[in-house]
Amino acid sequence: MQELFEKLKRELEIRNFSRKTIEAYLYSVGKFFNYSKDKGFNEDFVKDYVQKELRDKNPSSVRRDLFAIKFFFDKILKQKLSVPNPKKNTPLPDILTTDEIKKLIDITCNIKHKLIIKLLYGCGLRVSEIVNLRKEEVNFEEGLIHIKLSKGKRDRFVKIPDSLKEGLYSYSKLSESEIFFPSARGGELTKDTIQKIVQNSAKKAEIKKRVYPHLLRHSFATHLLEQGTDLRIIQKLLGHSDIKTTQMYTQISQASIKNIKSPLDNL
Repeated sequence: MQELFEKLKRELEIRNFSRKTIEAYLYSVGKFFNYSKDKGFNEDFVKDYVQKELRDKNPSSVRRDLFAIKFFFDKILKQKLSVPNPKKNTPLPDILTTDEIKKLIDITCNIKHKLIIKLLYGCGLRVSEIVNLRKEEVNFEEGLIHIKLSKGKRDRFVKIPDSLKEGLYSYSKLSESEIFFPSARGGELTKDTIQKIVQNSAKKAEIKKRVYPHLLRHSFATHLLEQGTDLRIIQKLLGHSDIKTTQMYTQISQASIKNIKSPLDNL
C-alpha cells in the first residue's frame, strides 16, 4: 500500500499539480485504501465504496474522491474504471444585492478589512488570491493587479476599481512588508481570518443570507453580467479555463427573468 501511495505522490508531483490538489488526491485515495484494507482493487469494489460514501456525504465530495481514485487506477494500476460520476446537486448561490454589498462595506470600520471586502467584490478575487497578494503585483500606474499562478496555475490581470485606487495606494504605504495584507505578526493572513472578517461584517450589517468570501466573487460576476458585460470578458476576469464554468452566472442572474412581461399582464 505504502509503495503505491508513494508512486501516486510522485506521479502527481511530476505533473506539476498544485500542492492543494496533491494533498486532496492523496487524502481521497488514502481514505479508499483504509476502506479496502488489503482486500484488493477492482471496479466492483470501487462501486461499493462510492455507494457507501453517498449515504453519508455530499455528492460533490464523493465526485472529488472518485476523480482521485480514477486517476490512481489509470496512472498507477494501469486500469480504466467504468464507474459513473454521481450526479451532483447544483443549488444556485443566493447572490447579494448591490444594496447589501454597500451595507457590508459601509458597516466595516477597520481600513484593512474594508479594503479586503472591496477587493473580493470589486475584482472578483478568490480568498487565496487576497492571501497571496504581493505589493509588486499591484500596478497603480496601469490600474491593474497581476494575479500570479492562481487556481490551475494560471496568471491573469484584473482592473483596480477607480473608487479603490487611492485607498489601496495609501494602505500600501503603511508597512514595509512585501505582502499586501500582512497579519498582525507580519506573515500572511489565513483564509479563516478573511472568512471571519466577511462574516462579522455581514452580521453587523444584519444581512440574513449566508455570507462568505466566495459569495462576493459570485456577486461580482453576476452584477457584471446584469450590466451587460460580455461573458467571455467575465471568464477572463475570473480566470476560468472553461466558458461553461462562467455560464453558471447566466442561471444565477435574475435580470432577464424580471424583465419578462407575463401574458397575464396583457389581459
